[in-house]
Amino acid sequence: MEVACNRAFGAQEPGHPPDEAYILAACELRRFEPRAWALFHDFDTLRQLEADRAPPQTPRSVGGVAGKLVRPALDTTWAGKLLHDLNRVCNVLDPEDRATWEAGAAILHGLLAVRNGGVTHELSAIGHAHIDTAWLWPIEETRRKCQRSFATALALMERYPAFQFACSQAAQYAMMEESDPDLFARIREKAKTGQWIPIGGSWVEPDCNLPSGEAMARQFLYGQRYFERHFGARSRVFWNPDVFGYAGQLPQLMREAGMDRFLTQKLSWNRFTAPPHHSFWWRGIDGSAVLTHFPPADTYTAVATVEEMRYHAANYKDADRGANALYLFGHGDGGGGANAAMIETLARTKDLLGVPRSTIRDPNAFFDLLEREAGDFAAVEGELYFEYHRGTYTSQAEIKRLNRLIEGRLQDLDLLCTLGVLADAAVPSRDAVEALWRVLLVNQFHDILPGSSIAEVYIRARRELGELADAAQAMARQMLDTLCEGGPAAPFNPIGFARDEIAAAPDGALVRVVAEPFCAGRVVAAQERVRVEQAGDDAVVLDNGRLRAVLAADGSLRALIHAGSGREAMAAPGNRFVLHDDQPTEYEAWDIDPFALETGRACDGAARFDIVADGPLRGAVRFEHRIGKASRLVQTVRLDAGADILAFDTEIDWRERRRLLKVAFALAPRAPHATYETMCGAVERPTHANADADLAQYEVPAHRWADLSERGFGVSLLNDSRYGYSTFGSTMTLSLLRGTMSPDRGADIGAHRLRYALYPHAGDWAAAGTVGEAARFNRPLLWFRGGWPKIAAQSLVRAEPGHVVIDTIKPAEDGAGWIVRLYESSGGACEAVLRFGVPVRSVRRSNTLEDDLGEMALHDNSCRIALRGFQIATLRIA
Repeated sequence: MEVACNRAFGAQEPGHPPDEAYILAACELRRFEPRAWALFHDFDTLRQLEADRAPPQTPRSVGGVAGKLVRPALDTTWAGKLLHDLNRVCNVLDPEDRATWEAGAAILHGLLAVRNGGVTHELSAIGHAHIDTAWLWPIEETRRKCQRSFATALALMERYPAFQFACSQAAQYAMMEESDPDLFARIREKAKTGQWIPIGGSWVEPDCNLPSGEAMARQFLYGQRYFERHFGARSRVFWNPDVFGYAGQLPQLMREAGMDRFLTQKLSWNRFTAPPHHSFWWRGIDGSAVLTHFPPADTYTAVATVEEMRYHAANYKDADRGANALYLFGHGDGGGGANAAMIETLARTKDLLGVPRSTIRDPNAFFDLLEREAGDFAAVEGELYFEYHRGTYTSQAEIKRLNRLIEGRLQDLDLLCTLGVLADAAVPSRDAVEALWRVLLVNQFHDILPGSSIAEVYIRARRELGELADAAQAMARQMLDTLCEGGPAAPFNPIGFARDEIAAAPDGALVRVVAEPFCAGRVVAAQERVRVEQAGDDAVVLDNGRLRAVLAADGSLRALIHAGSGREAMAAPGNRFVLHDDQPTEYEAWDIDPFALETGRACDGAARFDIVADGPLRGAVRFEHRIGKASRLVQTVRLDAGADILAFDTEIDWRERRRLLKVAFALAPRAPHATYETMCGAVERPTHANADADLAQYEVPAHRWADLSERGFGVSLLNDSRYGYSTFGSTMTLSLLRGTMSPDRGADIGAHRLRYALYPHAGDWAAAGTVGEAARFNRPLLWFRGGWPKIAAQSLVRAEPGHVVIDTIKPAEDGAGWIVRLYESSGGACEAVLRFGVPVRSVRRSNTLEDDLGEMALHDNSCRIALRGFQIATLRIA
C-alpha cells in the first residue's frame, strides 16, 4: 500500500501545507463471491444498454467543433424486451437470497445471447495506461506510477487469459529494468505470450513540433533498438496519442525508422475545424505515407461503458470505407490502467445486439485488419496542425533555449567523434554518447519541452539540461584537444554550409573566419568594413555595403535596405515589442487564446541607447527598455562586416504575469503564405483568415526561421531559441516570453537570453539560402586550441547542389563505418553529389536504424543520389 498526501494536481508548495490532514482511517477485507460478481456485470452491462436507448446527441470531444452526433437509438423492439426482462430480473432476483440467483441469471443470459446482424461495427479493444513521463508530478513519481499500473496489468493477465495490454515509451521500460527488475522480467515473459504488447518505437512519447529532425530520428533509433534488444522485435506503429500537433515530416521519419502505421487522438480537441477522418493515409511533405488512425471514442483513456462503445461506433467517420476502429481502455496517468470491471463488460459485449462487436485485440492485428480496408481511405497531406495549445511553442522558454543549444552540441560531438574514429584517436563510447542523447530525449517529452508541467519538473529539467549542455561541450572540447596537432588556435566549422563571417577568437578578438563545410577554417584579413553613423539625435545608421539599417533612438528599425536588390525590407518601423493580455479560459500554460491578439499594446521605446561598437568589423548599438510593469530588456543590435543579416542580441529580466511578449516586424513583401522551417524541411501557412482553418493558425510552430517572400524579394526572420511565430498580412511576429501561472506559478520569471535576426534577400528563401543562414546563426564555430589535424584539413564531406543539407555525421552504432544523414531542403527533386574528403571504400544506403539497404556506386571518391523534394537519406560510409 502506498499513501500520498498532496493537494489537487500534485501541488505541494513549501510553506503551504494541505488544507486538511489526511488520515488512513480503515482498511477492509472482503470475501470474493464469483457468482455475485458475474451477476452484477451481466445485469449492469444490459442496464447500461437499456439506458442508452435514446442517447443524447452531443459530442464528447473537448473542442466541441464536431457538432451534433447522430447516435442511433436502439431498435424499439429490442429496447422494449430489455426493459421488460430487466424488470423481470428485479422481480425474481433477491441479492440476499442465493436461491433466486439462478433464475435471474437465466433471464440475463438469454438477453446476452442476442447477437448483432451480419454487418456491424468491429471494435478492437486494447488495454492501456497512458502515463505521462512527467506532468503534474516529477519523473520520480512516474516510476511509481509505472510500477503500480504495470503490476496491475500483469495481475489481470493471470486472471483473464484473453486480456492484452499495449504499452509504449522505451524510457519507462528502462525505468522498470533499473528499479524493479523482477517486474521487468515478468513483463518480458508476458510479451513472449502475446498478452503484453510493447509498442511505439520511440524513447518517450515526444512533442512532435519542437524537436529537430535529428532529435526525432534519435527518439526512434534508441527506442527501436531498445525494443529489439529486450523484446526481440521493432514496432511498426508510432504510438503518440497525446501531443500538440504533428510536423509534416513525421511520416517520412517514421518510415525511415521502420514504422508505417501511426496512432494518435489529440486532434479531436480541435477548436475551429473537426478532422474529417479517423482512418486515412497521412502523406508527409516528401510524399511518404503512413496508415493513420484516430480512435473515434475521442479518448485514449476509455472506461468500457456501453454508452462509450456505442459513441465510438457512431462517431467513426470512415464507416463507409471500413468497419474497424481501435478502442483504448484503461485509466491513465497512474490510475491503474484497465481494470477487471472493464474486461468483464467487454466480455459481455463481444457480440451483443446494439453494441459494436468487441474483441480485445493486439493493435498490430488491428492495423492488419485496417490495412485490408485501406485501399479506399482518403489521403491527408502535410502537417496535422492542432487547433489548440499554441502557447506550448513559448512556455518555459529556458527549457526551449537549452533544448536547441543541446541539439546542436550533441551533433557537434557526434561529428568530432567521427573525426576521432577516422584519425584512430580515442573517442567516447557509443553508450556514453547515447546516454547524453537519452537525457535530451526524455526532456523532449510532450509535457516537458512544451512547458506544461509543474515547477518541480522544471527544477529538475533545468538542472539536467544545464549539466547536459556542459557535458556535451566538455566532451567536444576534449575531442578537439585530442585531435589538435600544435600551432596557433584554429577555427573549425561543424555544419554543412561554408562560412565567411566575423567571429570571436578564443582570446576575445574579432576576426574574419573562412571555412568550408565540416572543415578547419582560416583567419584571414577582412576586406569589408562596417560604418556606424549617428543621424541626428534620434537615429543611428549601420552600413556594411550589403545592408543599411536605420535604427531609431527608441530601438525600432526604421529601415533596412538590401543593397543587392535595392529593396527596402520594412513596410513600417519594425522590432516593435508588443505586450498582450494572456489569460486563457483554461489550460493556461498550454494555450494562447485568439482574443489575446486583440489586446496587443506597444511597449514604450528605449529609455536610452549607446553605440557600443563602431567598426571596422562590427557595428553595434545597445538599447535599454522597460517592459510592462516590472521587466527590463537590454538589446544590442549588431551588423558585422560582410554579413547579410542584422542581428538582435537580447537579454530580458522578465517579471510579468499573464502577459505575452512578442516582437513584430512590418515587412515589405506581400504574399498569401509565409514559410516556416520544420523538421528537415519547410511548410507554408496562410497569412490571411479566409477560412476557419486559416484563422485557426494565428500562432504556429517553427524551428530556426520563418520567411515572407514575394516574387524576386523576401525577408527571413531567424531565431536561436524561440518556436512561436505568426504572420498576418505582411506583419510577422516572434513570441518571446509568456507569464503563465498554472501549473507553475513562477514560470519564466527571471533572466533570459535570446537572439533573432533579419535576413533580407533577393529571390525566395530557398534560392537565397535561408536554411544555411539559420544554421550559421544557431551553430557557432568551434576552435582547436593548437592547430588543426590532417583529418580536418579539407571538408569531410560536402554536398551539391547547395540546397542539399548534410545535417548529421556520426559513428555507426555498431562501430562499422560512419553515418551521413542529409535531406533536400527546398522541396524540389534533384540529383545530389556527395564528395568525400577522406578515402572511402564503400557507400551503402541505410536508414535511421542503420540497416543495410544496398551498395551505391562510388566514383572518384564521390557518389550520386537522387532525392525527392524534402527527402531524408541516410548513408553508411566505410
